[in-house]
This record gives sequence, C-alpha cells and structure tokens, in this order.
Amino acid sequence: MRTLTETAAALRAGEVTSVDLVEQALAAAERLDGTLGVYLARFDEQALRAARRADRDMADGVDRGPLQGIPVGVKDMIMTSEGPTTAQSLVRDPLWDTGRDAPVVARLREAGAVIMGKTTLMEFGFGVPDPAKPLPLPRNPWDTRAWPGGSSSGSASGVAAGLFTASIGSDTGGSIRMPAAFCGITGLMPTYGLVPTTGCVPLAYSMDRVGPLGRSARDCAAVLDVIAQRGSGRPVYDPDLSGLRVGVVRAGHFPDGTDPALAEAFDRTTAALAARGASIVDVMLPYFDELTTAAYVTVASEGFAYHRDDLITRWDDYFASTRGLLALGAMSSGADYVQAQRLRQLAQGAVTRLFATVDVIVSPTASTGAPLFDEFHGALDSSAVFPMVHTLYWSTLGNPVLAVPIGFTASGLPLSCQIAGPAFAEALILRVGDAYQQDTDWHLRTPPNEPGTGPVTPREPRHQPIGDAQAARTLLAAAGLPGQARAEAAAAYPGYRAAVDGLHAITETRYAEPVLQPRELSGP
Repeated sequence: MRTLTETAAALRAGEVTSVDLVEQALAAAERLDGTLGVYLARFDEQALRAARRADRDMADGVDRGPLQGIPVGVKDMIMTSEGPTTAQSLVRDPLWDTGRDAPVVARLREAGAVIMGKTTLMEFGFGVPDPAKPLPLPRNPWDTRAWPGGSSSGSASGVAAGLFTASIGSDTGGSIRMPAAFCGITGLMPTYGLVPTTGCVPLAYSMDRVGPLGRSARDCAAVLDVIAQRGSGRPVYDPDLSGLRVGVVRAGHFPDGTDPALAEAFDRTTAALAARGASIVDVMLPYFDELTTAAYVTVASEGFAYHRDDLITRWDDYFASTRGLLALGAMSSGADYVQAQRLRQLAQGAVTRLFATVDVIVSPTASTGAPLFDEFHGALDSSAVFPMVHTLYWSTLGNPVLAVPIGFTASGLPLSCQIAGPAFAEALILRVGDAYQQDTDWHLRTPPNEPGTGPVTPREPRHQPIGDAQAARTLLAAAGLPGQARAEAAAAYPGYRAAVDGLHAITETRYAEPVLQPRELSGP
C-alpha cells in the first residue's frame, strides 16, 4: 500500500489516475466497511467527479500540489458541503450546516484533494462506542474485536485499511494520536491555533485542534502544509540527527498492565534515533498527573457549556458515556475551572523551560495495543482504557505532537510513540519522525485484507459512588438536568471530586521549579 507521497509521485508519472485511486478506494469500502464501520456517509459520485477533474487538470499541466487527486476522508465533526455533520450523534440538527465547507475542507478542495466521505468517531469526540445506538460501530482493521481508538476512529482505520490515502481528524485529548497509535499509522496534533477549527463541532474550545492522519510523517506534512497555510514550516528531510537533544520519558508511561512488548519497542525506537546521531536524555514531565485532571475539568466544563440545553431536553439521545462525562461540567465549580487553567499556564512555563534543555520529547503514546471491546463496553467512565493512553498531557499545553508506529504486541496489535516539540515546531518533529521511518517499516505494515470479526459482548454500565452523591445531585439539579440525569451522573465517576480538589493544593511556591524537582511533581 503506497504512502501519500508515493501515490502523488505515481500520479504525476502517469502510473495511475485519480479515478483509479477513487475506484480502488470505493472497492475497498464495499468489501470492508460493513465490518470496519469507517464511514457515516460516503460521497461516491461527488468523489468520482472530483477525481475526473483532478485528472483533467493534471493532463492540462495544472499542478495543485501533492494532494491533487488524492482520496481523503474527513471526520464527521468537520463540515462538508455534501451533507450534514452529525458528530456521530442523534442530537445534532441535520440541517445545521448543510451546504458549507469548513475552512480546512475548502483548503483541501483547492489543493485538488478528493473528499471521499465522513468518518465515524466517538460521539461529539467524547463518548465511548455505544452499540445500543443505531450508528456504525467502528472497529480496528488489525483485529475487529478491538477498538480503533478515538475519537477520530474511522479517520484512522480508513487510512490503515486503504479506504482513503489520508484523512482529517480532530484532537482535544488524544483524538488523532490515540487512533493513529491503535491502527498503526501516523497522526499529527498541530500547535493549538495553527489550523483553523472553524466549522468543527466544538468539544473544548481551549483545547480543540484539527490535524492530519496518514501512513507516514511525510504524508502528514503534505496535508498540514495545505490545511495550515501559514507558519508550519516545511520539514527539511535530513535523516542526520547529529546534535539533536531527545528527551525520553518513561516515568508514568509504563504502569501496571503495560504490554510486555512496549519496553523493547520503545528502547528500540530511542536506539534508532541515537544511531542517527541524536543524544538521548531521560526527562520527567512536570505536573504529569495533575494535568490529566486539569484536562478532564476543562473538557467537561467547556463541553457542558456547549451541550447544556440539549442535555436538559435530550438526555436519552446522547450516548450513556457522553452524557455522563459532559455532566461532570455541572459538578465542577468556577473555581475548579479557573484552577485547571492556572495549572495549565504553570505547566506550560515549566515545559517551555524543559525545552530549553532538549529539542524534542519522546514517550509512548499508549501503554498497550488497542483494547478489545469486551474490556470496556459499558464502562461509563472509560476507566479500562484511558489510563493506559498518554495523550491528555500534551493536549492541555498546546504543543505539537506526532504519533508514529513502533512495533506490535504479541497478539499483532500496533504500538506507538509520540514525539512532542516546542510550539510551532511541526517541521522539527516531522523531521524526527521521518528520520525514524527511514530506518523502520512499521508505518508501511498493513492489516489483513479480510479482517475477521469476533463477538462483542456489551457490559452493563458500571455505576460507582462519587464522593457526596447528594451534593452532586444538588449541583446537577441547579444546572437544570432532569431527575434521571441526576441519579445517573451523580453515581458514575468515583474520585472525580477528590482529584479536582487536589488541583487546589497546587501553588507557585510549592512548584516553583518543577523541572528541577521531578520527584515532587505528582500527588496531592
């Protein structure tokens, strides 16, 4: 299976046409999508028309760049003119955005890309899959008993399975990097603000980002160059990393339950960078545990602000996990939200100081391969999945992060690491990712052509008490949520209040120089 950059070269050499590519992608969708659940909507006729136009342009000598004639999938959080944007939810008004393109989609079209359709996701980028809802259940092409990750589920699995060459996702807490990791492809979360989020259904305004997924770092760079249109800087693909200082993070990323193959794969990855001339330095991330809590407070509070009216009137239409997570926003005070933002600011200063000592920071994207559906279906708090995924930290900070595949578990599921850099250092982290991919072929591995499927057994929702349940119900009632919502949400999330209270214990005095005192960074 060719990368985007290889496909673009083949198009220009006349080895293949855009129509050929689209027809191959449509054939793959016909064969696989009934199992994989990649698409919420396909734009077959529109895609073929766009492909014919791309072929005519190239025949006439009109060169729109490397995306010209390339099949691209778009996450169904992002507006396209072909149809409504549902965010994989029954709640969305289907007439809200019909007939309009988000800026990123308009830029893709201007560059000659072929929009194949809208891809599946976690509802509103937040809730875990819910088989009780009449919507596609996205699966992992490496093992369809497994989840492809989220929230950009179909965007990642579609690239891995060959239903399109590249895709667009959004990332608020890991929604590009997690599915890229679980599906064995490459995904880039750009610097906050680099790529416009206008026309993307919001989850958390201060954390939402839009970015590319592809087979390789070079693929992601080609897409980023189009959708950013400013300041990203084109990578200079020099595999010589001499003089580059690579900070390596292990603390907090190998918890109990880590897949046995990860340590060797991660060590092999850092050794490959060292062989290219990089110097390897062990580092610890300041405020690592606390920023996870700050992320939940921020996403829940900002998400609840957006969804409050619909949660009051259409509680049952939401996925059970989505409404429960959003309801955390009603149980978070203004002081909680402010303290979470204050911590984000403190941590950004600490991380900026850390980047004065290293150029990039490398860590596992997740501690395991993709979880099987049986491991977390019905878990309203997603507790069986997300502690093993290490993306939330960087989401709160605004830095760019690239996820690249680095190997496989014993059961054949992909493993991944993430490469983080200073703000607007996309060119640098893409260069590092590309240098690594010159020596490895993990990003070129493809899933079985006909993935098998195993049974999925949904579990009953797990309700556990959260601190003072009556106090939680009082807050939910004050927010206007109905009685059923109060009973459900108040009992769903153990420890949330205690974790949030821990944020209030943090002061500038205690954490004056967190980078220099890494052993004191986590804990209340």
